[in-house]
Amino acid sequence: MAKKKTSIKDIAEALGISITTVSFILNGKAREKRISEELTKKVEAYIDEVGYKPSHLAQSLRLGKSKVIVFMVEDISNQFFASIARLIEEKAYKNGYKIIYCSTDNDDEKANELINTFRTRSVDGFIITPTPGLKPTIKSLLDEDLPLVLFDRWMPDLDTSYVIVENRSSAREATHHLISQGCKNIGFITVDSDQSQMIDRMEGFQEAIDQSDTKAFVLKVPSSAFVKALIAQKIQEFLAQNPQLDGLFFATNYLAFEGLAAITNLKKKIPQELRVISFDDHYFFNLYQPGITAIEQPLELIADKLMESMLCQLDKEPSKRVLLKTVLPNSLHVRGSSLGEE
Repeated sequence: MAKKKTSIKDIAEALGISITTVSFILNGKAREKRISEELTKKVEAYIDEVGYKPSHLAQSLRLGKSKVIVFMVEDISNQFFASIARLIEEKAYKNGYKIIYCSTDNDDEKANELINTFRTRSVDGFIITPTPGLKPTIKSLLDEDLPLVLFDRWMPDLDTSYVIVENRSSAREATHHLISQGCKNIGFITVDSDQSQMIDRMEGFQEAIDQSDTKAFVLKVPSSAFVKALIAQKIQEFLAQNPQLDGLFFATNYLAFEGLAAITNLKKKIPQELRVISFDDHYFFNLYQPGITAIEQPLELIADKLMESMLCQLDKEPSKRVLLKTVLPNSLHVRGSSLGEE
């Protein structure tokens, strides 16, 4: 026969005190409620002795807090998002919170369903990389005063905390680097998307082109996860149709991976025939020969700022919350793929 689980009522009866007193001590309100230190220690010792574990669901209903934060991104299997997730998990745990991860696949309907599901389960806050049409739902979260931080991309006309990087200036710097290495015909391969970070990277690239006598060639590939298998083919066709290209800038590292496969298929040499740069560094880029020049986003700092932005809102009245709007710098790591001959 299974052993009966100890309840707050059992603890109160065993110690001859009220259920309310036990509850206050369990919830860290002993000092606030003027409960003596001696009684507090007595209750804590008894809890340790019987191995009492409070029900998280009951605590959530009683306190209005679940101690859970949702981390909702485009694709949790993506190396960039997965790295941030791991760092966030560690920082949240140290502050008494757990993380639930989920992927939207950049699909508005799926994102809305996920948010509504977690909203009914009284999660404490949301860290979200928003899908293109998620603005009404994001606004509803703000209207309900739910702690919220946008990540990787933002919505300029919504007053909310966000953590993003300097996409435009970094793309401009990387393009200038290609130009400085003698490139005259540069291809920019990006995702066909209205997401703010992709728009900023495109604009940074174009700004550098406009400041030089270099020609630009742009390929936008579909953002749907279901057509990723076609990306290498589309890049290969793009390169074949534009043999004059001497530089390539990939707007994300997964585009770069497919692009490197296409370049290999066409037997083009890096950097002799094509100088290459990617946004989003990856450990693979150091292993590839020659090493791939890449823009590194500050993962640890992003995670720090995400948790700082979230903690500034948790456990505070809406009128006392501080919204942090953070834009972080990136680093350009120059490797052999973008360097011209000495």
